[in-house]
Amino acid sequence: MNHKQLIFAFAFFLVSTLAFAQNGIIQGQVTTADNQALEFVNVGLKGLPKGSTTDRFGRFEIKNVPPGTYTVFASFVGIEKQEQTITLSSGETVTLNFKVKESSTDLSEVVITDFSSNRFYSDSSFTIGKLPLKDLENPQVYNSISGRLLREQVVTNMNEAMKNATGVTRLWESTGRGGDGAEYYSMRGFSVQPTLVNGMPNVNNGALDPANIETIDVVKGPSGTLFGSAVISYGGLINITTKKPFDLFKGEVGFITGSFGLNRVTADVNVPISESTAVRINSAFQSQNTFQDAGNRSSFFFAPSFKFKASERLTFLINTEFLESKSINAPMIFLNRNAALKFDRIDPFLDNYEKSFTGNELSIRNPSYGIQAQALYKLSPFWTSQTVLSRSSTKTDGYYQYLFDGGDGDSFTRFISDRSGQTITTDIQQNFIGDFNLGQFRNRMVVGFDYYDQSIFNGSTGWVANGSVKLSEGSDTGVLTQAGVDDLLKNSFEGNSTGKSTVLSAYVSDIINLRSNLSVMASLRADRFEGKTDYWIEEEVKSQTALSPKIGVVYQPIQDKVSVFANYMNGFVNVAPRTVANVDGSNPRLQAFDPEQANQFELGVKANLLKDRLAATASYYDIRVKNRLINDPENINNTLQAGEVESKGFEFSLVASPIEGMSVIAGYSNNSAQVTKDNPVNGYLGLRPEEAGPEELVNFWLSYSIPSGGLKGFGVGFGGNAASEHLTLNRSNGTFTLPAYEVFNAAISYTSSQYLLSLKVNNLTNERYFSGWSTVTPQAPRTLAIGFNYRF
Repeated sequence: MNHKQLIFAFAFFLVSTLAFAQNGIIQGQVTTADNQALEFVNVGLKGLPKGSTTDRFGRFEIKNVPPGTYTVFASFVGIEKQEQTITLSSGETVTLNFKVKESSTDLSEVVITDFSSNRFYSDSSFTIGKLPLKDLENPQVYNSISGRLLREQVVTNMNEAMKNATGVTRLWESTGRGGDGAEYYSMRGFSVQPTLVNGMPNVNNGALDPANIETIDVVKGPSGTLFGSAVISYGGLINITTKKPFDLFKGEVGFITGSFGLNRVTADVNVPISESTAVRINSAFQSQNTFQDAGNRSSFFFAPSFKFKASERLTFLINTEFLESKSINAPMIFLNRNAALKFDRIDPFLDNYEKSFTGNELSIRNPSYGIQAQALYKLSPFWTSQTVLSRSSTKTDGYYQYLFDGGDGDSFTRFISDRSGQTITTDIQQNFIGDFNLGQFRNRMVVGFDYYDQSIFNGSTGWVANGSVKLSEGSDTGVLTQAGVDDLLKNSFEGNSTGKSTVLSAYVSDIINLRSNLSVMASLRADRFEGKTDYWIEEEVKSQTALSPKIGVVYQPIQDKVSVFANYMNGFVNVAPRTVANVDGSNPRLQAFDPEQANQFELGVKANLLKDRLAATASYYDIRVKNRLINDPENINNTLQAGEVESKGFEFSLVASPIEGMSVIAGYSNNSAQVTKDNPVNGYLGLRPEEAGPEELVNFWLSYSIPSGGLKGFGVGFGGNAASEHLTLNRSNGTFTLPAYEVFNAAISYTSSQYLLSLKVNNLTNERYFSGWSTVTPQAPRTLAIGFNYRF
């Protein structure tokens, strides 16, 4: 650098310093009408891209503001936007405070209003009941997992996030295969996948990225009345609420690095284009190897969203997500389902814990996208119209393989296929949402109509045997190169096949306040299904109709603090017809069936005490499934709708902030499930279904952040998950038990107004444990992740 450049740089620095010294500061606090501090409220200046976000004490500070007259606003979901005009002189510090009140629900912001001293407690969610209900008013049980919790825990994948939900455990990792390649979880005795985004269908064949998550709502029990049957489970549903644009320039970039080559870069930028328009973009890139001798995953995620407020009554929202992922997955290890099981110990699998039995050339791609366009129109002070168009697509392109029990207690045969497929869903939904009085009774009602269309395409090769694996030797005779596998598969193409289904639905749900502390919910859905239930099933369903009721009662003995609730809920599955015949094979004919049905009875209590500092839910549920297809014991050519399953249990969830700076999330579940009616030949009668997972599950996370003093911003966290033993294979031909486990995690962090530094260790004790669903899948050992986030 020459002398002129040095003088110029010094002069520029001096002028900039003097200019900043002449600028002013705007500071203050945002509180509720009863003087409760509000965290995460956006405070900004109209016409100037400067702003701040309140801390846990409701305080904000906007620095380096040029002298002038400004309109300062405070806004966020669930509060009425407030504005104040101030004049700032050179070098002056102006203090102004906002007292805000809860607003009527703005449906354009389908996120949680959780301004409380309990950082991880979500008091309400529109998505769960398609109505804005507080938790105490809702006769249904759910857990909400906030994006703030995910950031504190340095979460990089969906499975880590789901470990915060009570009574939920992963059965299968993402396989990438067509149709159902996403992760499978067990909830209340039934398998479930994360297939809803903002309450709309959004299928995925790969692993989801958490970058765009505002909250994850884990809704318990069959929910066919409001969500149909196409993409949910009898055990419940998993809905992701995405981040939405707001009216303040703000952003955050992050980087995480860690064990097994983990590298993750994220960005979240919100830009208000005008007072009525805003754009928000979330993006992430991640790559990581597995803990085994082969395998990795890389992905790129991009999620722009757009909000336009056309008038005080009309708002448009567009949410999009694009994900490109490529993974090399270890083949799933299936135990023998049909012959006598020869395995009775976990030891052979422990001996091969780090072996993947795959090669790094055998990858599978899962590109996907989801687009949602929403129009919200305030028809009157009492009614709002919500119109939503949703479309999603997910593809499978690459190698999928699995190992199947050879029946000798040692070896497994590999089967491999080059899979090619796509699933496309289209959903159009119209809801009319009301809040009105009939006489002296308050009614909160949703009347909705839904059109759902799903198309599935498959153009894969057939399945070809490719060597075998011996656990006793750790040996593998298979071909694990792309060229070698392509040569094996070259003459095995199984042809193209398609499946298409359409569902037309109408539903209504009304919550009537008989008294201020007593409400009744009555809901009903009429659902008409046509088409194939899957691409590989030849027979089509012709106009199958299902009715799905839902009833709930909530009584608050201590209003706004304690509620006692009961519900009757229904779920259903459409059943494809089958060809049946007489005992001697004569009179073959196509037999139609009624939808399979699940009915839940649940009784429980909810509490919200100490001004949101302690929120708890305890409930007992009983789910009974009927109309399952079974083979006729007296006629091998006939099929009956006589199968039944019962799943019942107890759940307890706690979200608390007992002292300033401390947060606790904890859950316990105990589930008992049994096949109560079946053909004994099938081998399930009287046994616990394999999809039910472990009988007992425990989850907890305790964190503390120093709220004041010289160490303000430093935090620690500790938590974990425990599970009882799991009968991953449980049939009359044999039972294989996965051992119980306890896994602990810990984190330390430092947070300031602009920075977040964090260190997380998962599986502190390096526990070796397994998951499965007629499979045996080793889980990750101890891992370390270091994160850095910068906010602006």
